[in-house]
Amino acid sequence: MPLESHPHGEVRAPHPPLPEYYADEAARRDWVQAMFDRTAPDYTRIERVMGLGTGSWYRRQALVRAGLARGMRVVDVGSGTGLVALEAARILGGVRDVIAIDPSAGMLRHTVLPDGATLLEGSAESLPLADASVDFLSMGYALRHVSDLSVAFAEFFRVLTPGGIVCLLEITRPPGRIGSMLLKGYLRGVVPALARIVASSRDTPRLMRYYWDTIEACVPPERVIGTLAHAGFGHVVRQVELGFFSEYRARKPG
Repeated sequence: MPLESHPHGEVRAPHPPLPEYYADEAARRDWVQAMFDRTAPDYTRIERVMGLGTGSWYRRQALVRAGLARGMRVVDVGSGTGLVALEAARILGGVRDVIAIDPSAGMLRHTVLPDGATLLEGSAESLPLADASVDFLSMGYALRHVSDLSVAFAEFFRVLTPGGIVCLLEITRPPGRIGSMLLKGYLRGVVPALARIVASSRDTPRLMRYYWDTIEACVPPERVIGTLAHAGFGHVVRQVELGFFSEYRARKPG
C-alpha cells in the first residue's frame, strides 16, 4: 500500500478527446451525460457484476481510511446511483448529513440512497453548495469524466471547511504490461460481454468499453496529485490497493 507525496504542477482535462465516442472536447460533456442518463437503470447491477473489490466493503473502508467519521457533513460528487454516498451514510449513522451530486438526472432518479439524503443535480466544476459548507468530499470513479480537474479541485477546496478532507477513489492503469493487459481484458472484454447479458440498455456494454478507454487514456497519478496541491490542498497522498485502486486523499488547511 505505497503512499506517494505530491509534486508541483496541475492538469486540466483528465484525458484527451476519445474520437470513437465524441468528436472533440466541446462535445465530451453532453455525450457523457447522455450516456449515463441512458444507462442509469443498469448502473448498480453492472457495478455488482464488475466486482473487482469495489463493492460496499471496499468503499466503506476507503472512506474510513480517509478520515470520515460521525459528526461530519459529506458531499459525494459524481455520485451516480449513490453507491459511495450509501457507505458514507452507514459510517455516519444516517443520511441526514449526506449530499449526493451528479450531472445526470437519470442517475439521481435511480439512486440507492434512502429517503432523507439530499440529491442535487450539478457538476464537479460548479457545485451547488455554499463556501465552507461540508467537512468531507468524496468522488468514486468519476474523476475521469470531469472536463477540467483544475476547476473541479478549486470547487472542492471552496466548499470544504478549513481542515476538510477530500477523498477520490479511482481505477488507474497498473504500471506493469501484464497487469495492464489483464485489467484491460477484463474491463474492455469480459465486463461488456456480461453487460450484454444482464443490462436493459443496449448502450451499457459501450459504456463499459468507454470505462476502460478513459482509464487507459487518463493522466498519470502524479499529475492528479500535483493538481490537488496546486488547488491549495495539503497532505496530498495516493494510496494504492491491489495495484490499480487509487485512493487520493488531501486536506484543506485549517
